[in-house]
Amino acid sequence: MSGYQPKDLAFDKEARQSLISGIEKISKAVGSTLGPRGNTVIIESDQHTHGMTVTKDGVTVAKSIELLDPIENLGARIVRQSAEKTASEAGDGTTTSIVLSEALIKNGTQIITEDMNRSEVIREMNRLSEEVIDSLRKRAKRVTKSKINSVATISANNDPVIGKVISDAYKKVGKNGVITVQKSMTSDTYADVTKGIKLDRGYSSKYFVNDQRKDECIYEDVDVLITDIEIDNMLSIENILREAVSKQRRLLIIAPCSKAMVSTMAANVIKNGVKICTIDPPSFGYRQQELMSDIAAALGGVFFSESTGDDLSLVQMSDLGRADRIVIGRDESVIVRSEMPETVGKRIEELKEALALAKKTDDKSFIKSRIATLSGAIGVIHAGGHTDLEQKELYDRIDDAVQAVRSALDEGILPGGGMALFSEIRETLSKAIEPDLPLSAARKILADSLSAPAEKILSNAGMSIEDILYIDEGDWINVKTGFTCDPLEEGIIDPAKVTISALRNAVSVASTVLSTDAIVTLTRSYESN
Repeated sequence: MSGYQPKDLAFDKEARQSLISGIEKISKAVGSTLGPRGNTVIIESDQHTHGMTVTKDGVTVAKSIELLDPIENLGARIVRQSAEKTASEAGDGTTTSIVLSEALIKNGTQIITEDMNRSEVIREMNRLSEEVIDSLRKRAKRVTKSKINSVATISANNDPVIGKVISDAYKKVGKNGVITVQKSMTSDTYADVTKGIKLDRGYSSKYFVNDQRKDECIYEDVDVLITDIEIDNMLSIENILREAVSKQRRLLIIAPCSKAMVSTMAANVIKNGVKICTIDPPSFGYRQQELMSDIAAALGGVFFSESTGDDLSLVQMSDLGRADRIVIGRDESVIVRSEMPETVGKRIEELKEALALAKKTDDKSFIKSRIATLSGAIGVIHAGGHTDLEQKELYDRIDDAVQAVRSALDEGILPGGGMALFSEIRETLSKAIEPDLPLSAARKILADSLSAPAEKILSNAGMSIEDILYIDEGDWINVKTGFTCDPLEEGIIDPAKVTISALRNAVSVASTVLSTDAIVTLTRSYESN
């Protein structure tokens, strides 16, 4: 029978138990990396260099896991999606999200009995989790410069060297700056911070180069023409060219130019000493127009666009942007302006609002790059390594730590080491058991589950939860030293955004699994035939 595909069915406790089994397996693998004394995981995969990778990055471990049993694999996939969403939203918290998901599901399975209204319990659990999140937000502390290093170090799996590289870069780019991570061409790990607009486009002709040693075109005090209209002859921009040549002004043209136009301008540079350079517009399509508009705003110029019917022959010198310095290389360009126009601040705030509403990772990255363009600060951290394996592992850790610092700057910090969630058992969930059965069950599920990250961190360090039950309120245990301390003073901290995102996504996963009564999967035996 054409197109016929039989399915396997599982119901009720049997279905949930298989899901939970898959969740337990992925949680055990990922949870082993949690905390400063967490362990590494070796992953065999043809997608990694030399067929394997060694990592302490939770999301990397989670992405690598595919289980043989189809229902167990569905459970693993559900929590993996939750973890990836946490990483996308906050940049870190993957492992915490998975460990919390497992605890909520296992406790929910035990506490929710057949005589309870399952839907009501789940609804109350979601409501109570929002109360916990509100409490966490109120307790969050603003990040000071001295705390940035602690956030970066902890998120980089307690690597103080990497923590310092990241924190130094963030201090240089400022609150609105953006930091990206790239693989280093050497074994060294370092940060390269640029104060200015960085574009992934280089000069259109090597004849524009005026610094042969660095293979760059470098000018000070430059006029900038910004347009997406193709320039195919000198007459179309005659107004500005005439004045630029007569007054010996330096001119940068960001526009698509025909080969004939580029050749003509290059000839004028070589023969007549004209100080001019052209580069192609960055990106493509609607993103190109957005970026060009941002560049014009940052440089105080006008963006002439084909989509709005602008005419280049009407361009005047007053329409051009101004740059204090340009450095145009073979593959990238940096445009520096020491003071941005006042209107730029308003546009940055608008983009931050758009960033908060963006759902897709690509959209978020694009908006962040636009904010960086407008703020005039870009940092690149180059991850080094003596082997490809070492470099890949370091790249993953740095990328997580960079995003965690950004989250901390956005929403503040909380005590780390699992303390923030553990404290909520007492702060928000310690009320007397209500006569309302669904509410009391939901409260107990959360109260029994929020200690899970702390328990896992302690377990990985060879300790147990009993080690922290009798210490003074406000103190915690430093698992690296074994001594009690004030976590905020000691630098044991987590970004509030990471903790909140991990909790919210874990509750979402738990709600899905606990409300599941039937599972439909493909029949593997049929497939093999």
